[in-house]
Amino acid sequence: MNVSDAVATRRSIRAFADRPVDLGIVRGVLDRARFAPSGCNFQPWRGTVLSGAPLRELQEKMKVAQWQDPPEYSWSEPEQSPEHKRRLHELGALMYGAMDVSRSDKEARRVFVERNVVSYGAPVVLMVHFERFNGPPQWSDVGMWLQTIMLLLREEGLDSCPQEWMALYARLIKDFIGVPDDEQILFCGIAIGYRDENDPVNNFPLPRVTLEDQVRFIGD
Repeated sequence: MNVSDAVATRRSIRAFADRPVDLGIVRGVLDRARFAPSGCNFQPWRGTVLSGAPLRELQEKMKVAQWQDPPEYSWSEPEQSPEHKRRLHELGALMYGAMDVSRSDKEARRVFVERNVVSYGAPVVLMVHFERFNGPPQWSDVGMWLQTIMLLLREEGLDSCPQEWMALYARLIKDFIGVPDDEQILFCGIAIGYRDENDPVNNFPLPRVTLEDQVRFIGD
């Protein structure tokens, strides 16, 4: 698979097939992703890979735990912008529409959101964390590392779903994986597995703005 195909076929998968993942492949992907760019070569990212019994044990703890207050960090500031909020609502309408879940069906929506706890059935989850002293440039570096990982996973025929939602259980997760809460931030989880090709939640069209809405060209 070339890079363009990996970019075109990567999407956040919210229904994984009941199919095991070879951890040797995941290790190889993470090894190659070490060459992602980072400012000043800081390489600020850290990760913990969970699978099998440890992953299931953590998920059981999360099922009975309350969301922490406040969450590890806030990701909703763009909702202050009507345009960004419109994009959020457009995605939600397409996703829930694909599952035939109406806007008024709050129970069905709640059940679906809670699937985050089990990472939508993914057999492997990469917990992403890094030292608290890192600033916005290093958060950007971590994002480049994660994009590199997700594209390399596609090269291997695997799929993923980045889950900022894990920030709602950050202290619980860090305690479970042995990461000091006062020293590190939990950024997200990356669910890893093979997509369920037939589930409608994996097949709705992805809304994207036009290039002209995002980029200007100045010069010949």
